[in-house]
Amino acid sequence: MPATSPTSPRTPDAPPVPVFGVNEMRLNARLWIITVGVVLAVWTAVPWVWKKLEPLDAGRDYRIPYALSRDYWLYARRLEQARDPQTVFLVGDSVVWGEYVLPDGTLSHFLDRESGATNRFLNAGVNGMFPLALEGLVDHYGRSIGKRKVLLPCNLLWMTSPKADLSTPKEESFNHSRLVPQFSPRIPCYRAEASERLGAIVERQSGFLQWVGHLENVYFGQKSIPSWTLADDGGDPATYPNLNRCPFGQITLKIPSPFGPDADRGPASGRHHAWNQKSARPVEFEWVQAEASLQWQAFQRTVKTLRGRGADVLVMLGPFNESMLAPDDKAVYLKLHSAIAAWLKSEGIPHIIPEPLPSELYADASHPLTDGYALLAQRLWADTTFQQWWKQ
Repeated sequence: MPATSPTSPRTPDAPPVPVFGVNEMRLNARLWIITVGVVLAVWTAVPWVWKKLEPLDAGRDYRIPYALSRDYWLYARRLEQARDPQTVFLVGDSVVWGEYVLPDGTLSHFLDRESGATNRFLNAGVNGMFPLALEGLVDHYGRSIGKRKVLLPCNLLWMTSPKADLSTPKEESFNHSRLVPQFSPRIPCYRAEASERLGAIVERQSGFLQWVGHLENVYFGQKSIPSWTLADDGGDPATYPNLNRCPFGQITLKIPSPFGPDADRGPASGRHHAWNQKSARPVEFEWVQAEASLQWQAFQRTVKTLRGRGADVLVMLGPFNESMLAPDDKAVYLKLHSAIAAWLKSEGIPHIIPEPLPSELYADASHPLTDGYALLAQRLWADTTFQQWWKQ
């Protein structure tokens, strides 16, 4: 028979009342202040402490590993390491990052070689980036660039169609959706739920949530811990290899290196060949004009943001594989090219328009091969505008 409360009289029909039926702990104002203080301290301190525990050896030609392209916390940390005021940041998409080449085959590597310096030109590109996402990357994760020199390529690839421009009304999935403007300006093909959009905005403002994303990207295969635990092996019948694994065992404090063997990149890979090696034909693009392009508008805002922070920005218009254009398409391209150059000139933004590379040095419409990056670096280094910007 359970014990009854001495203060609660029983009736013949009433069930017994347990003495310790309910346990409560009520916090007074002082305890609430202490609790909130502890939570805030942990929220703030953990990402800072983690940087001390987890080494990031960003040596020569370092770039964010392909598998960690969505690890924006790591990107910000990488930029923070570049404390030399002489560092030049190459900010941009996969053309800067080097889609078809190894870390020592990128534009930043060859500019270092031309300058005779080591780590003077920093590869601040991210694979899969585009202007609408780059705007968010610079706004929220690139604040440490500050008053530095920034070489910013303008890749017209993102204006080759409404789909590439993200202005098509048809719903599309795309990379780096958490970086794009979530509500304004409106992106017609982006149909995320309001909760997802709000979550992206909150994450940008919270170092702790960015750090959580870093753990998921590095140690849990870009999954949350519950999703990682319940992930199956793809077999039939499915098995769940992580059900009995301790999540803490995944945290090795070792960030994957970008310098290991890469079957998809470099001269030894099957992808590292000229775009027309396999009888490729010229292409007719559905160009989006500058005044209607969401990507171009985002690029303009990014330039203004960087300059507003005191960065010395040099825009490089290109590279673009003009040999890939169909004859009737080239006039449209040149008109767009001229409109962009005219805007840069009207805004007093230093810019350079390098000569197109030989066709055989492109892997596709905008990505050079290793020798293409080497030649592009040589041409930039020999350009008067580049030298004036470099020396001032």
